[in-house]
Amino acid sequence: MEKSNCEEVPPFTIEQFFRFLKEKKLMAAKCTNCGKLHLPPKPICSNCYSKELSWIQLETKGQLLTYTIIHIAPEQFQKNIPYAYGIIELKNGLRIPGIIKDTEHEKLKVGTELEVDFETEPSPNWPQWPRYYFKPHISTQ
Repeated sequence: MEKSNCEEVPPFTIEQFFRFLKEKKLMAAKCTNCGKLHLPPKPICSNCYSKELSWIQLETKGQLLTYTIIHIAPEQFQKNIPYAYGIIELKNGLRIPGIIKDTEHEKLKVGTELEVDFETEPSPNWPQWPRYYFKPHISTQ
C-alpha cells in the first residue's frame, strides 16, 4: 500500500482558530468550491454548502469601521475600563470585532488604520485562551 503525502488538515472549528492565534496567525476557512471566506471558521460553507475548505492566513491590517468606549464592563474586564472596542474591515473585506489598545481614545476615528496583534499567553482570569486585539498601524513608508 502506498503512503499518502497529504497532511491532515486541521478541523474548521473555533478551537483550531484559537490554536492558530497562539501561533500569531489570523486564519480563516476558505471554500474551495465558491471562494467564500469564513471568519470565524465553519465546517460547511454558508454560501454553497460545500465541505471542501482550506485554511488561509489573513492580512492583519484593516480599517476601523465603528467603535465604542466601554465604561461599564463585566467583572472580568473591570481592570481595563475604560477601553475601546471596535470592528475593523480587513483588506480582503472580512470584518472582525475586538479590543483596541495602545492608542488614546480621543485619537480614534472611523477610518483609522489598525492592525491585529496577539496575546498568546492565556489570561489567569476568564477568558483563558489566546486572544487578538487591534492597535494603530505604523506605516513603514
